[in-house]
Order: sequence, then structure tokens, then C-alpha cells
Amino acid sequence: MGLFLKSLKRYERLPGESLVLPSHGRPFQGLHTRLHALQAHHADRLNALCQALQGTSATAAEVLPVLFNRPLDAHQTTFALGEAIAHLHRLWKEGAVTRHTDAQGVHRFGG
Repeated sequence: MGLFLKSLKRYERLPGESLVLPSHGRPFQGLHTRLHALQAHHADRLNALCQALQGTSATAAEVLPVLFNRPLDAHQTTFALGEAIAHLHRLWKEGAVTRHTDAQGVHRFGG
């Protein structure tokens, strides 16, 4: 997550009217608007996780409802777990949450 957020800053040097050819979705213009939206979205998700973990601990699977407020099918859950782990590791590396391994060998994150 940290590398992804850092990489977004490099694109800010490009002209805002640049044509963006995303790996999915339609081409668009408005690069800076999209960059700022991505940065704000992930900052919001990181903040929501910090708030949800105050005084408790949870696994990546247990925080999915914090990050995704809709039902997820099996395919979506796979990607969602990857994103949850990335967000949790970002918070852990920043020192915003702790990580410990429980008796069953599962990583739990807490605030």
C-alpha cells in the first residue's frame, strides 16, 4: 500500500489533461482528479481501519465489512482480502496499529 500511494505522487508531474488508458475501465482524461480521489479514498479507508481497531484486534477477514459495505462473492473476497492485508500492513508499518500472532497462528491487528 505504501509503495502504491507513493507511486501516485509520481504521476502528478504529468499534465492533468493526459489521456489515461487504465488496465480496466474506459480511457479518460482528468488524471489529477483521479489521483486525488485515489489518495483520499485510501486515506479514508486507513482512517476507518484505525477507528475500527481501537481497543480491539481483528484479522484481515474480520475487517472486510469496514472496507467494503456491500456483499462480496468468492471472487471479490479474494481481491478484498488482499486489499485489507495491504491496508493493515501499511498501518502496522507506520506504527498506527500493532500485529500479533494468536494461538492458532493467525495474524491479528489492533489499535
